[in-house]
Amino acid sequence: MRLTLIQRDDCQLCDRAWEVLAAAGVPDFDPLWIDGDLGLQARYGSRIPVLRREDTGAELDWPFDPAAVRAFLS
Repeated sequence: MRLTLIQRDDCQLCDRAWEVLAAAGVPDFDPLWIDGDLGLQARYGSRIPVLRREDTGAELDWPFDPAAVRAFLS
């Protein structure tokens, strides 16, 4: 399953999301930086970080913890 972490530069919550994903045992994901993309900023600006499943398009908004990530992926 392909995952994308939608985030922006210099974002402490985004840094924390990386830690949560590691704690949840997520082996790999693609980062998507919204900085410089007005469309993505309008869509995700107040929601980041957001974890997205590329197979279903489902999104998990912050805040999330390891248990929420594992449930989202099951």
